[in-house]
Amino acid sequence: MAPTRRSRRWKRWLIAGIVAAVVLVVGGPFVYFHFIEGPAPARFKLSQAKPTAAAVPLAGTWTVASGSQAGYRVQETLFGQSHTAVGRTTAVTGQLTATATEVTSTTVTVDMTQINSDSSQRDGQFQGRIMDTAQFPTAKFTLTTPINFGTTPTPGATVTETAAGTLILHGTTHSVLVPVSARQSGATIQVTGSIPVMFSDYNINNPSGGPASVGNAGTVEFLLNFRHT
Repeated sequence: MAPTRRSRRWKRWLIAGIVAAVVLVVGGPFVYFHFIEGPAPARFKLSQAKPTAAAVPLAGTWTVASGSQAGYRVQETLFGQSHTAVGRTTAVTGQLTATATEVTSTTVTVDMTQINSDSSQRDGQFQGRIMDTAQFPTAKFTLTTPINFGTTPTPGATVTETAAGTLILHGTTHSVLVPVSARQSGATIQVTGSIPVMFSDYNINNPSGGPASVGNAGTVEFLLNFRHT
């Protein structure tokens, strides 16, 4: 075979290889995010209100019950393809105390060692390099200012308020203002909300690693079911 012909064939194979690599790099993440991993879980929202024959008085102590969840939501970018990464756990505990017209105290603790996403590789990074859950196994929110409704909330009606408190995350404490929505149905109060988190504020290593890039912030989100005790 003439040297010129071999050179042309080699160049064609080289070009084909480059094109295939580009398709793999660009198209691979698209296929994985959209067809293999699938869409991220939707944001939490209150369940539909159910009629109840007997409303439980708001005053008293309420304890976090089954069905409660908490976790994180961040945006990932891999070779130009954007994806929402979500990790959650049901390992949530806490209490709420109230009078007829205000919430006087609330504490909620999340077991960070139990948070999982749809990727074991992501979970390994979260538990180790990013959040170091061996050293900081829990996150905790504490209400610092009572939430005064003015009047007793109507059972079944959605109440929107801002909860002022402290968030302990990665061993660091910061004051936070948390917009929350709540609804009482019988012996259950359901509360949902989210807290923006700047990683640097809590001395959290930026989750970016390798070809995957994550911004400087994420979101802590929760759905809590408090049962009257």
